[in-house]
Amino acid sequence: MTTKTHTDRDPFDLLGLAVLNLGAGLITGAAVTIRWAVLFPVVSIPLALAVTAGIFAGPVAGVVVVGVSAAGMVLWRRRSPETFERWISRRARHRFLSWLRYRRRWTHLMTACHLTVTTDDRTTVPRLLGVQIGDSVDRVRVRMLPGHCPADWENRTDHLAHAFGAQECRATITGPATVELAFRHGDSLAEPIALPHIDGGLDWGKDAA
Repeated sequence: MTTKTHTDRDPFDLLGLAVLNLGAGLITGAAVTIRWAVLFPVVSIPLALAVTAGIFAGPVAGVVVVGVSAAGMVLWRRRSPETFERWISRRARHRFLSWLRYRRRWTHLMTACHLTVTTDDRTTVPRLLGVQIGDSVDRVRVRMLPGHCPADWENRTDHLAHAFGAQECRATITGPATVELAFRHGDSLAEPIALPHIDGGLDWGKDAA
């Protein structure tokens, strides 16, 4: 005969755990917000001004600041699309794709590709040093773990490409215990390239005459 014992948890323990989880979530959210505010001051400063105006001068003032800021962004986009792309669109795209493709599942995929090291019931994950998002190729720098050798990464390129949703992966040792993974997500030559029109071409019929 098997007897099952049900242990009821103290409601105060559950409440304390919920408060701790809520606090951790708030701290993480605040840290992410501050980081993005520092990375994109062109967006964060107008928003801060709008909130300040709304608090001290009323909601209408806050709406006016938002409207003026939005109009300025649209004008900037039309007048200088290159600088807008460099300071706003490209940086936001790179940050988002770095998180979406690599950072959010890094530990899980490193484990799935058998590139972690477990000693004494402790699992160590290779450190992600940096991500460079390209038009067709992303470059990811990784710190190798003690015990790793270049062949450990070179032999797992097919697994890495499949795990990270890339068409191809190449592993290159770029420094002491540092490997660079080049993930190809597209073919840069597949997109048509618009060549500039050349005026004043030679009149071959006239030259032949």
